[in-house]
Amino acid sequence: MADVNGVASSPSPAPSPWRAASIRAITPVTPRVKSFRFDPLDRPHRAGQHVDVRLTAPDGYQAQRSYSIASPPGDPAGLELMIEGLEAGEVSGFFDTVAEVGDAIELRGPLGAFAWGPEDGGPVLLIGGGSGVVPLLAMLRERALRAPEVPMLLIYSARKAAEAIARAELAARSRDETGFDLTLLLTREGATAGRRIDRVMIDTAIECLGMPRHAFVCGGNGFVGTVADLLVEAGVKPGVIRTERFGG
Repeated sequence: MADVNGVASSPSPAPSPWRAASIRAITPVTPRVKSFRFDPLDRPHRAGQHVDVRLTAPDGYQAQRSYSIASPPGDPAGLELMIEGLEAGEVSGFFDTVAEVGDAIELRGPLGAFAWGPEDGGPVLLIGGGSGVVPLLAMLRERALRAPEVPMLLIYSARKAAEAIARAELAARSRDETGFDLTLLLTREGATAGRRIDRVMIDTAIECLGMPRHAFVCGGNGFVGTVADLLVEAGVKPGVIRTERFGG
C-alpha cells in the first residue's frame, strides 16, 4: 500500500533486525500499483501487519518506508507487498521504475497491532480507501483459509474501477464465499460518482453484518478520521475500532 504512518491502538513486539529478502516476482495490479513477492519473513505475521522497507544508495544515503502485507500468514508464494508508484516517493519510485526480480531489499518486521486472526472472531467490518485496502485484503484471505465461518463485510472506496486493487478477487469472494459481503464505491465514475462513505452506507453495512466485534479502517488521514467518526455515530464502540493511516 502507500507509505504508512502507522496508527494502532496497542503496542507490538520489538521488530526483528533488518535482513535482505529477494524479490521473487513482480506483477501489475492496477495502472499505478504493482505486486512484489519476497522471500518469507523470519517469523510469521498476522493479517493486517506491515513491514519496514529500507533502500541504501551507493553513497550510503538511506530511505525507509512502511508497507502493508497483502499475503495471509504462511503463504507458500512468499510475502506480498502491493506498492503504489508515487511521483515524489523515494522508495515507491524505486519499486515503480527500477526494481527487478532477483534484487535484494532490506525488510524488517512484521510490525503493528492493526491485525486480525481467526481467534479474534467476528463479525468484522472492514473499511478501506484507495491502497488502504491492502491490509484488509490480507484479513479476507486469512478468513477464507482458516475461518470462513466468521462474517466479514468490506466497504472499499476507490476513484475508478481500474484503480480498485484486487477488484476481480474481491468480486469473486463476494460471489462465492458465504458470509462475506462487498460494497465497492467508485467516487469518480459510474452511479456513485461524487459520493463518499456516509452514515447511510455505514448503517446499511451494520444492518447487513450486525454490530461488529471488530472494525478496521485504513486509508488517508482525512478518510480514516471521517469514517471513524461515522462509526461512533452509528453506535460502534470506540474500543472496537482500529485505524491505520498513510500520507502526510
